[in-house]
Amino acid sequence: MERASVYSFLGKSLYYVILSLITIIIFVPLLVVVFAAFKTSPELAATSPFALPKSWSFHNFAVAFEKANMLVGLINSLSVTVSSVVINAILGAMTAFVLNRFNFRFKKTIFLLFIIASVVPAYTTEVARFQTIKSLGLYNTLFAPLIIYAGTDLMQIFIYLQFIEKISKQLDESALLDGASYFRIFRSILFPLLLPATATLAIIKAVDIMNDMYIPYLYMPSKKLSTLSTALMTFVGERATYWNELSAAIILVMLPTILIYLVLRKFIFAGLMDGAMKE
Repeated sequence: MERASVYSFLGKSLYYVILSLITIIIFVPLLVVVFAAFKTSPELAATSPFALPKSWSFHNFAVAFEKANMLVGLINSLSVTVSSVVINAILGAMTAFVLNRFNFRFKKTIFLLFIIASVVPAYTTEVARFQTIKSLGLYNTLFAPLIIYAGTDLMQIFIYLQFIEKISKQLDESALLDGASYFRIFRSILFPLLLPATATLAIIKAVDIMNDMYIPYLYMPSKKLSTLSTALMTFVGERATYWNELSAAIILVMLPTILIYLVLRKFIFAGLMDGAMKE
């Protein structure tokens, strides 16, 4: 019993040590950014990154908002995010519906292709994807990232499948007897029952799109099409980097995703738990 108590104590101690290290790794850089956002350039150069600002002025935030044209970035980010999430949810739910409710010849092959697509690094196919987008005439338009983000993935299919498996097939059969088509069954019966999963996946997808810099920066280089994430490049130049303004801009970019998470976090955990539990 004493040995078991020692093992239990060591296990809990290791658990708290790991959590403390993770907390430090995550919050220390964030703390440095917050302090830098309230400092002037001379103060930032003369003091330690962990030193508190002498005056908590919001001047850097005002400069960052105007200099990076954050309002345009917010509008573009919301346009791409909302459109992509809606299309992505519909495509993902329809794909999971077909894979769960129908048996056809290449069903296992489709599953395998989704697995392969999730394993292969996206950067290895970037040249082919870029050429495809450019040949379609979508380069430097909002439709370029929209098409890329709208595609479904393996995690989305898996979560939707977990929800669909809990929905009785007798509902489909009853609707078919009443003369409903498969599309009507999906639209009127199945998709409304998938709202918890859809809300969970939509929130995760929206946060991922809002934080992504690579795709908007590559496919929409025009300043008129800048998003919140690509607006940060305004403060990085070949000769100088305005770290205090950049830090303020980073905080401004973080605010929408933080607010989305804080307001809708219960839907994320509820959706994931409901999808993981089977009756």
